[in-house]
Amino acid sequence: MNRRRFLQSGALALAAGTTGCVHHDGPGQDILDTHTHFYDPVRPQGVPWPNPGDAVLYRTVMPAEFQSLAAPLGVTGTVVIEASAWPEDNDWLLQLADRDPFLRGVVGNLVPGQPRFRSDLKRLSRQPRFCGIRIGAQSLQAALERGPARTDLHQLADLDGSLDLLIPPERLPDAAQLGRLIPDLRIIVDHCGNVPVGSPPPGEWTGGLAACHYAPNVFMKVSGLVEGTGRRGGQAPTDPEFYLPVLNALWGPFGEDRLIFGSNWPVCLHFASYSTVLEIVRAYFNSKGATAAGKYFNRNARRAYRTRPG
Repeated sequence: MNRRRFLQSGALALAAGTTGCVHHDGPGQDILDTHTHFYDPVRPQGVPWPNPGDAVLYRTVMPAEFQSLAAPLGVTGTVVIEASAWPEDNDWLLQLADRDPFLRGVVGNLVPGQPRFRSDLKRLSRQPRFCGIRIGAQSLQAALERGPARTDLHQLADLDGSLDLLIPPERLPDAAQLGRLIPDLRIIVDHCGNVPVGSPPPGEWTGGLAACHYAPNVFMKVSGLVEGTGRRGGQAPTDPEFYLPVLNALWGPFGEDRLIFGSNWPVCLHFASYSTVLEIVRAYFNSKGATAAGKYFNRNARRAYRTRPG
């Protein structure tokens, strides 16, 4: 890429974040953040996550707080990602979305292969803001084998749902394999496949990226960058150039059509402010041009999640 253009974009983005000025004259004007979490520990049943000892996250986190923070930066909506393994919390999130059009979609938690999966999925799929589900490495492994888990994910595809994957770097090749096994299922890998940022990426990750290039139904969510640095206490680097090796590695196989923005708010707050998270990727994708930035910040997300307008 043109490094000078990237650095110029980064300098402008950081200046905007530092001075509080927000530029809405480009593709960042209509940003859909596809990775936020909402929860309320003061509910009678409490919450299974986060840990009560987490001073940053263990508090009531609701859409109004996020919208007041993100809307001035050009964010016009969000896709909420499950943060609970309790089945009833799928309905709790959908109730939030019903009350607030800023919540464009909900990605829930159901375990493929379990007896109730099909009935629960059919019921949730009737809700207009329900996008799909998220699974981890264990469920991914089960889906790679012939059996009920893979059958259930075929049903998810038949219902036009999406599948988020929360997996470690070495499982990225498996995401590509699942994409080939169920080619009509839209798959979104969260947090750049949880690759470490600031150190040489593992070979399984880079090999997995190459494999995903040939699985056109697999998207990559460019989230978790500041978390990947491991620098808690708000110490993640703010210089967009620090993240360039990972971003360039992603751009090669996924290009402008299969990369999606997500912040992982409020988890990102352990490492950096929301504005920093946004400006890192704004600098990179604005340097790719208006069309690519518009796809990354909005259109690719709407295609992957089939979100409804606000």
